[in-house]
Amino acid sequence: MALQLNYFISINMKAIITGATGQKEIDLSAPIGIHLSLQHNQRLGAWYVAPPSITPHREGDFIGSIEAGAPVNFNDISFNPHAHGTHTECVGHILSGDYKVLNALKKNFFETLLITVAPELIQGDLQITKSQLKAAIGEHQVPESLVIRTLPNSTAKISQEYSHTNPPYLSQETATYIRELGVQHLLVDLPSIDKEEDQGALKAHKAFWNVGESIRLEATITEFIYVPNTVLDGPYLLQIGLAPFVNDATPSTVFLYEFKNTL
Repeated sequence: MALQLNYFISINMKAIITGATGQKEIDLSAPIGIHLSLQHNQRLGAWYVAPPSITPHREGDFIGSIEAGAPVNFNDISFNPHAHGTHTECVGHILSGDYKVLNALKKNFFETLLITVAPELIQGDLQITKSQLKAAIGEHQVPESLVIRTLPNSTAKISQEYSHTNPPYLSQETATYIRELGVQHLLVDLPSIDKEEDQGALKAHKAFWNVGESIRLEATITEFIYVPNTVLDGPYLLQIGLAPFVNDATPSTVFLYEFKNTL
C-alpha cells in the first residue's frame, strides 16, 4: 500500500496518513530532527578529508561579508557530502554511470521503523549482525525505510572525527537481510555501512543495492544521522529533504514525526 497523507486544517497542523499499517495521526508542527548540520571548520568528519570551509568570497577588493563592509554576506562553501554531516546517497556512490541521488528519491515521506542496536565485537571489528537486527525489530512490521541507532549513543557523535577509528559497520549478511525485508531507504548514525578500510570491497553497499543482479535504482542510504536518546524505538513517519546537488550524494535533512493515534 502506498503511503498517503491526508491533511486537514487545524492550528496544530495535524495530518492523517494512510499506510501499510492503517491510518495514523501526526503533528506536522512537531518534527524531530535527526540530521547533523554542516558548519565551518567543524570537527565532525570522516575519510581523511579536511573540515568544511564556509568563508566570504573574495574578488579584487570585494570581501563578501557585511562585517567587512559588503552590502551582503556572500560565502563560498567547500565540503564533501560523504565526509561532512548527514547525507543521502544512491548506487552512483559505488558504480560508474548516470546515477544521481535526486533521481533515486522520488518522494520525501515514508513510514519508518527506528531500532537501536549495540554492535558486536567480531574479529576485532564492531559489527551490526543479522541476529541483532532481527531481535531489535522483534514483532514490528518493517516498512519501506529503517533507521538504525547504535550504542553507545552519546552526544559525542555530533562532533566526532571518525577518520582512522575503524567505526562500527554492517555485515554483508545484515545488509542483505535489510534488502530482503524490502527496505528501500536505510538510515544509520555511522559514517558508512561498510568497514573504513576494506580495500574497496564495499560488501554491505553492494548487498543493499543488489549490485550484480537487479540493481535497486531507487534505494538510498543516509549516513551520519544522530537520534537523541529521548526518541524511543518504534514506528514513525520519516521525512527526507535533499539539497539539489546533481551528484551521487547530497547533504540531507531528516525528520521523524511521532504517530499520535491509530485511527
